[in-house]
Amino acid sequence: MNRLQKKITLLEKSIREDLLHFVWKYQRFETSQLIATSGETIELYQFGQHNLDAGPDFLNAKIKIGATTWAGNVEMHLKSSDWIKHKHQHDKAYNNVILHVVLEEDEIIYRENGERIPCLELKKRIPAGLSKNYLKLIHNEYWIPCQHFFHQVNNLTRSMWLERLLVERLEDKTNGIKLLLDRNKMDWEETFYQAMGKNFGVKTNADPFLQLTQSVPLKTLLKHKSSLLQMEALLFGQAGLLKNELKDEYPSKLRKEYEFLAKKYSMSKMNLEQWKFMRMRPANFPTIRIAQFATLLFQSVHLFSKILVVKNVKEFENMLELKLSNYWQNHYTFDNESTKRKKSLGKTTIHLLIINTIAPFLFLYGKEKQDEQYKDLALRLLEETAAEKNSIISKWKELGLEVESSAQTQALLQLKNKYCDKKRCLECGIGNEILKSN
Repeated sequence: MNRLQKKITLLEKSIREDLLHFVWKYQRFETSQLIATSGETIELYQFGQHNLDAGPDFLNAKIKIGATTWAGNVEMHLKSSDWIKHKHQHDKAYNNVILHVVLEEDEIIYRENGERIPCLELKKRIPAGLSKNYLKLIHNEYWIPCQHFFHQVNNLTRSMWLERLLVERLEDKTNGIKLLLDRNKMDWEETFYQAMGKNFGVKTNADPFLQLTQSVPLKTLLKHKSSLLQMEALLFGQAGLLKNELKDEYPSKLRKEYEFLAKKYSMSKMNLEQWKFMRMRPANFPTIRIAQFATLLFQSVHLFSKILVVKNVKEFENMLELKLSNYWQNHYTFDNESTKRKKSLGKTTIHLLIINTIAPFLFLYGKEKQDEQYKDLALRLLEETAAEKNSIISKWKELGLEVESSAQTQALLQLKNKYCDKKRCLECGIGNEILKSN
């Protein structure tokens, strides 16, 4: 086996279909003197538009095969027999395929009417340098596949791709919000209340916090907006945290108030066991988070309406500056006194609420209302918010990236989690540029 044959064999074993898409889309293969496996000459006039939805891979191509010029679609597979494996022969969406592009034709494929589908093999037409770099990217074990190529990509390409990834991350976050919004029959205030509550629960108690807000409708809480005691009673009581054996005067008042309100509104409380206290900083205990959330709602009714008029991060920081009731100044849990300490939301927590709740909500609202000012505000808030600190961002910094805002950190998290970890180099603007330049 000669050197070229060895490279071809290695490529056949290691390649993924996305490389075929790449070389076709950017015409990174030898395009001269193309011959179909059936012997006809092929001339490529239009390669078609890359289809990221169901159906053939490239739409609206224009190709001359033999003496006939065809307009239609192009389908790609590693082996031609994949057409049968994927059951395209039973799918009418593939009836308009004019060319089957494969790494290797191992089986002749026919249309529904019995006509042979013209096939083009690429295994000897993909440049060895391109396939070598492709294999390096998808088969290494570095923290990111392009670790040794990353800094070869110019700053403009990197910054433009990160800007796109920031929008993509916001859109990913809005998908969950949209489901919640639909469930709440497009009630923005109720949905924002639930999503804000979920993020008050931090990662550990996010689900029980969401369940809590769904069990205490915002409209019910707002009936008691003049009494912090009653709002806390509803939330703590529904959370199952007001046990019968409470000793301190304040939680005893809360329990008595809750028993009255639960009967009035026919409420059934959650199980205490749903809440996690273990291995958490006391400042993040669900008791403190619920007290903070109740105070926020007491201070700022109609929260969603308020965020629509806030213009910068500083205003949000002021809005989320909370002063808890006296009991919580020297308690983290009921009946257990602690050193007196301020229990306000820290700046890091406020920024996480902006990143994970406020900015995505503004972005979705702008999208739903077709009002770009809210989408722009969401992006601007992330640019104004300080960079997040976590293990992934630390690794990016080790690679030499300067990270200053949460707009950058959100884009880098999207890049690492959705592209680098999944080896989606050919769908990545940076990976794409590396392969095109080689």
